[in-house]
Amino acid sequence: MKMFRGKRPIIGMVHLLPLPGSPRARAMQEIRAAAISDARTLARGGVDAILVENYGDAPFTAGTVEPQVIAVMAVIAAEVRAASGLPLGINVLRNDAHSALAVAVASGASFIRVNVHVGAAETDQGHIDGKAFDTLRYRKALEADVAIFADVFVKHARPADRIDVATAARDPAYRGGADALLVTGPETGSAPAAERLAEVKRAVPDRPVIVASGLTPGNAAGFLGADGYIIGSALERGGVAGSRVELNRVRAMVRSLKRR
Repeated sequence: MKMFRGKRPIIGMVHLLPLPGSPRARAMQEIRAAAISDARTLARGGVDAILVENYGDAPFTAGTVEPQVIAVMAVIAAEVRAASGLPLGINVLRNDAHSALAVAVASGASFIRVNVHVGAAETDQGHIDGKAFDTLRYRKALEADVAIFADVFVKHARPADRIDVATAARDPAYRGGADALLVTGPETGSAPAAERLAEVKRAVPDRPVIVASGLTPGNAAGFLGADGYIIGSALERGGVAGSRVELNRVRAMVRSLKRR
C-alpha cells in the first residue's frame, strides 16, 4: 500500500462527535477540538494513518448524507491531516461512497472505506445495494488518486444473498475494483475469526487484507497475517468506541503489533 510508510500499517480511528443536523449534534468548536486532539494523540502514539468517520451521527442513512455533513467532514478532515501529518482515510456512514470521495478530494485524503461496495446487505439501516459502478466512475470523473477499501461481510449487516467467503472477497476485488479488502467481526469492537482472515487472503492473494474491528493488544498475535489494521475502540477511553483516544492505549497497541 503505497500511501503508507512501512508494512502492516496501523490506521487509527477519529470517531467524530455528532455533526450538525444529527439527533445529538454538538457545537462545531467541540467537534473540531475533539477531532484534532484525537488525531494528535494517534500520531504521538505511533499509528501510520488515520481514518475519519462520522460515527456520532447514528442512526445513519442508507442513502446520501445531507450537505452539511459533507462540508463539515471536509473541513475537519483537512485539519486532522494537517495536525497529524499522516495519510488520511474517509468513511461516510452508512455507505455514502460518493460523499466520501468528495470529502477525500477536498481534504487531501488517500483512501475511502466503503461498507457495501458490491452485492447487497441487510443492515440496521435496511437494505443497502453496492454501487461499485457509480463509485469507480465518480472517482474517474474527479481524477481522484484515492484508494477504495471495501468490506467483506461488513459488521452490523448480513449479506442479502447466501454467498461463500471466497466469492464475497473476489467480487469486490476483481469485479468491483477495490484496492484493499477489510475483514471485521459481527459488530463494532468484535474481532473477526482468524479463519475468516485466512480465507479472504487465500481468495485474493494480490490485494491487501486489513483487519478492521476488534483488535486489542491481547489478541494481536492471532492477526499477524493481516496486511494492516484499522483500530478504533481499543484506542479509546475504556475501550468504548466514540470515546476520546488515550495515548497509553495507542502506544500499547502499536507496541503489540510493531514488535512482532
